[in-house]
Amino acid sequence: MGDELLLTQYDFVISRIFNAPKELVFYAWTDPKQIVHWWGPRIITNTITEMDVKPGGSYRIVMHSPDGVEYPIKGVFREVNKPDSLTMTMDCSEHPAHWHDLVKPGRQKDDLNPAGEMFETVTFEDLNGKTKLTVRIHFKSSEILETLQKMGMKEGWSMSFDRLAEHLVKS
Repeated sequence: MGDELLLTQYDFVISRIFNAPKELVFYAWTDPKQIVHWWGPRIITNTITEMDVKPGGSYRIVMHSPDGVEYPIKGVFREVNKPDSLTMTMDCSEHPAHWHDLVKPGRQKDDLNPAGEMFETVTFEDLNGKTKLTVRIHFKSSEILETLQKMGMKEGWSMSFDRLAEHLVKS
């Protein structure tokens, strides 16, 4: 199925309908043993070093590229409404310096997080046994959103959704 994409000045929104009940999709999103199988593009492997799915709980996902570069993403869950929605922060400050240079060319060396803290809301909507999954990421500026779009954010999420769909079939 195709992904539905919506861009506003500061928000990236992508949705897809999955052929699985929302409880299963929610669990695949919040269980570290499942996330490692579908998060990120196909060439990526993952390690989950933290996943405390509760308000105030932390998460940390480390994406590993085939050439050994690590791209950690971390954050804090703000709201957990099982199995309907998750709201969390997203922080890529531990990504390698070359990634930060792509996000903000000419950045000051003390600018360790040029993408800034992002806010992500994930909703799981029941559609008669299927699930519409929607990811909304809010950025601190339209420039950062535009840059990450150019770096392949939509394609990355689409690949994650493809992998998630395949994972759900196996579950």
